[in-house]
Amino acid sequence: MSEAKRMRRRRRGSKRDPGAFAVLLPHLLTTANLAAGFYAILKSGQGEFDRAAIALFFAAVFDGLDGRAARRAHSSSRFGLEYDSIADTVSFAVAPAVLAFNAGSYAELGWTGWVMGFVYVACASLRLARFNVSPGRYEGRFEGLPSPAAAGVVLSWVLFTGWLAENGFGLGVPATLSALGLAFLGVLMLSPIPYRNFKNVRLGASYGNIVWTVIGSTVILLRPELTLLALSMIYTFSGPFEIYWRRRTGSELQVIQASEPQAETPAPGEPHE
Repeated sequence: MSEAKRMRRRRRGSKRDPGAFAVLLPHLLTTANLAAGFYAILKSGQGEFDRAAIALFFAAVFDGLDGRAARRAHSSSRFGLEYDSIADTVSFAVAPAVLAFNAGSYAELGWTGWVMGFVYVACASLRLARFNVSPGRYEGRFEGLPSPAAAGVVLSWVLFTGWLAENGFGLGVPATLSALGLAFLGVLMLSPIPYRNFKNVRLGASYGNIVWTVIGSTVILLRPELTLLALSMIYTFSGPFEIYWRRRTGSELQVIQASEPQAETPAPGEPHE
C-alpha cells in the first residue's frame, strides 16, 4: 500500500473516531456545570452569597463550553441533551432562586417569599422543557429571556450589592421589591419576546473578534461587580427595546421555516445560546 493511501485512510479514520476523551469531554463540562450549581446552592444556604454568585458564573461558562467541545468532536446525542437540561435546571433554575431567596431575605415575607422564589424556578424549568421540544419563531432569536441570562441578573445583582455594602453604600432593597424582580425575570423567560442568541458568533473567526474578546474580558475582570450587572441588564432589556424599535422602524425578523426543535441550553453538539 502506498504512503498516500495510508495517509488518506488515517485521515478518514480520524474523522470517524474523535477519541474517547473528546467524546467524554462535553459530558465532563456538563458535570462541572451541575457541580457549580450545586455548590452555589450550598453556599447560599451558608450565607456566602459572593461565592455562590461566582459559582453560578462558572456554571454559565461550563454550560457554554460543553456545546463547543462536542461540536468539535461531532458527539451530539440525545443523552447529552437530557443531561444538559437536568444540569441547567439545577444551575439556572433552582440555584439562582435559592441565592435570591437567601440574599434577599425573602424568609421575612413568609409564604409570599416562598411563592415568588418558586415562580422563578417553575418558569425557568418550563422554559428549558419548552425549548427542548419546540422551535423558536425567528432566525437568530430565542423566545423569552434565556435562563442563563436570567441567572446572570441574579448573580450580578448579588455581587453588586455585596460590593456596595463592603464600601459602606448598602442599598437596603426591600425584600418585597427584590422578590417581585425575581418573579418578573421568570415571566420574561416564558414570554414570547425574541432575544438574540449569538450562536453564529465566531470569536476566533478574525483578528478583530479576538481583539474585542480580549478587551471585553479585561474590562469585565477589572470590575466584575459593575460590568456583569451592566451587561446582564442591557441584555435583559434589549428584547423589549428591540420590539419597540422594530415597531417604530417597521422592520421584521426573519421567520424560521424549518420545524426542527431548538434546545435552550442544547445538548453537547447542539447550538448554544
